Amino acid sequence: MTIDSPATVLLAIAVVLAVTAGLALLWDRTRVPARIALVAVVVLSVTGTAALELNRLTETYPHWGDLVGDPDAPLALPVLPGAGPSASVPPVSGPPGKGKIVTYQVAGAAGGMSMPMSVYLPSEYFTRPDLRFPVIEALHGYPGTPESWIRRLEIAGNLDREIIAGRMVPTVVLLPYQTPDRLLDTECTNMTGGPQTETYLTQDVPKWALDHLRIRSDRAAWGLTGYSAGGFCAMNLALKHPQQYSAAASLSGFADPGIKVGDGSEKTTNNIAWRLTHHPQPDLALWIGWAEDDRNARVGSRQIARLAKAPLTVVTAIVPRGGHSHAVWRQMEGPAFDWLSAQLARPAQA
Repeated sequence: MTIDSPATVLLAIAVVLAVTAGLALLWDRTRVPARIALVAVVVLSVTGTAALELNRLTETYPHWGDLVGDPDAPLALPVLPGAGPSASVPPVSGPPGKGKIVTYQVAGAAGGMSMPMSVYLPSEYFTRPDLRFPVIEALHGYPGTPESWIRRLEIAGNLDREIIAGRMVPTVVLLPYQTPDRLLDTECTNMTGGPQTETYLTQDVPKWALDHLRIRSDRAAWGLTGYSAGGFCAMNLALKHPQQYSAAASLSGFADPGIKVGDGSEKTTNNIAWRLTHHPQPDLALWIGWAEDDRNARVGSRQIARLAKAPLTVVTAIVPRGGHSHAVWRQMEGPAFDWLSAQLARPAQA
């Protein structure tokens, strides 16, 4: 039972009900010190249950090991060391046409970080060893982890469905962490005196993937996507590194990072609206989606679309309601990946 599972929350609720009933039954039979202790137990159990539910919604600590900083327990998947292309890919399993998610440990020399990264490998990765595949980096929000993509957004099933239906070509999808510290929001930037996440995501992760996976290396085959903070990350990194990526899709992303980077760049080079106003706009394609009742995402997304000009192109998608939620991102997920796939180069002969 994981720390953020519904079963854990239900168990905590059962404990609250039990200690509350115990308080009612024992109140007249105990002295004041015991009553104070019983009330404290009830308060603590209610607080703990609320914290568990909040954690379940944000996935800040998906597993018990995360509470004590266990580096081997960030994902409920086997973490494999980086290896050569033949050794790094596990044997195919599951029904035909189904992709596989595997997790590796990715150490980055440039960014100075070592973090797990999950990878979606389409079924064709195993059945067509003669092909190299396009790549999408999918970035999670904050608070959150790549498990939000895997469990809440069911990325493997959705990608399988889009590929089988022919709306998307077989694509390798990378699911890296955007922060080494669950309580630190980096917004995928290089923070002054802190994590160099931008470097890790745009240099170390691509290098590792090219060294260990059968993927295409050309810019035309690389894209980015993300939801919430990951949506900002996808747009910002694509605009800052157009030599690496040719397209990006944002699900409820913002126009600015909403944090202090440490060098003031949250108002300049790490601010999408500022960049579009003060820098030449690159030959890049953006898909920007938001819910109409999600004010922050709506305002920032409309601003980006309004400022965009050739050769930058922008496609927008609006969900009528749903706020800033997984429910909205589940609606956008398929169309965003389909659009990205249409922008990227197709699988090519190795």
